[in-house]
Amino acid sequence: MSDEPRLHIGIFGGIGRATIARPAHQNAIDRQTAIELRHALEEFEADGDVRAVLIAGEGENFSAGNDLAALAAMLDSEDPSDGGDAWVLGRVFLAIRQMSKPVVAAVQGKALAGGAGLATACDLVLARDDAQFGYPEVRLGHIPAMVMSMLRRSVGEKHAFDLVASGRTINAVDAERIGLVSRVIPAAAFAGEVERIVLGIASHSTTGMAYTKQLFYALDGLGFKEGLDAGVKANEAVHGAPDEFGGNPRPAPRG
Repeated sequence: MSDEPRLHIGIFGGIGRATIARPAHQNAIDRQTAIELRHALEEFEADGDVRAVLIAGEGENFSAGNDLAALAAMLDSEDPSDGGDAWVLGRVFLAIRQMSKPVVAAVQGKALAGGAGLATACDLVLARDDAQFGYPEVRLGHIPAMVMSMLRRSVGEKHAFDLVASGRTINAVDAERIGLVSRVIPAAAFAGEVERIVLGIASHSTTGMAYTKQLFYALDGLGFKEGLDAGVKANEAVHGAPDEFGGNPRPAPRG
């Protein structure tokens, strides 16, 4: 495994920024990239100056999937450190879901396989109008196994099965239509609009954002009445907490 960093990491304007920096490999995700990304997310979560997170890809593509040779080595590894298995990427998805801070994917060009999975795992997906999304694993004899849990929640059963069973690639407009993408942005305005949107999110109450995200995903496992009850409790909790616009966020309760 190369010691060369796979990510560019920084904090500016209250935004923790992680940019996949493997343009020669279309920003494909290998073991080291996944480990570095998880560590960056953990650092952003712990940093009181970070109020939102932006994940991007350097060059023409967001991430054209997994480095298949590296993935095969990862799955065959007996090294238990950092997972030593497919969970090395699964832990990135889980970290995004468990963070109290919103995570935004800025997608241009190709987002395929693990790259599409990474975008799907994020809370918001901002897509340049040339973006392409696909889960082609079945064509290669693999399974988009971990992604399916998130994909079904995002686009529903029929669209999700179509994508994973056909392995086809869809454009940004179709991705937005089925709910895979939050917003499609013209290429000429993409960088500026992404910055404006993410800075706007980072300007909101960190307490309100933390409770909003925690409740939003907790509803996955609740019935209608239980969801309403959880909403009432969350509303009471957030009104009893300091309304912080910057500084150290008050983490939402886990459970």
